[in-house]
Amino acid sequence: MTKYGNDPEKTERQSAKTDSVEDHLSVDQWLRIRKEVGLRIDPEIAEVEWWYAQTLDPYGVDPDLPEECQQVGREYFARSPESDIWVWFGDLPVEIAQKLWKTHHSKLAFPAGLFDRSPN
Repeated sequence: MTKYGNDPEKTERQSAKTDSVEDHLSVDQWLRIRKEVGLRIDPEIAEVEWWYAQTLDPYGVDPDLPEECQQVGREYFARSPESDIWVWFGDLPVEIAQKLWKTHHSKLAFPAGLFDRSPN
């Protein structure tokens, strides 16, 4: 099970979503939906988050990921406020991902939140 950055409840929500992939859609269909949704994300109002995930399978949907390719790192996701579909930054158009990084750098950069404080 994937451990999430800041919200333990996301673990259960994300796990429930990925567990149902094979029940309803092929992995390719599921991934294609995320790329299509990513094209419509408005970086001005998007929500962003990071959590620990497989770097070569950030959604956790590849049942055949070889053991030697399994490594965990911080992965970055965005969604539209009205959507429950999180899209990995790697599936976003470059321009959108860059705008999100610029806007939300203090939330996403390691260590997250370090630069949120304004000087006195």
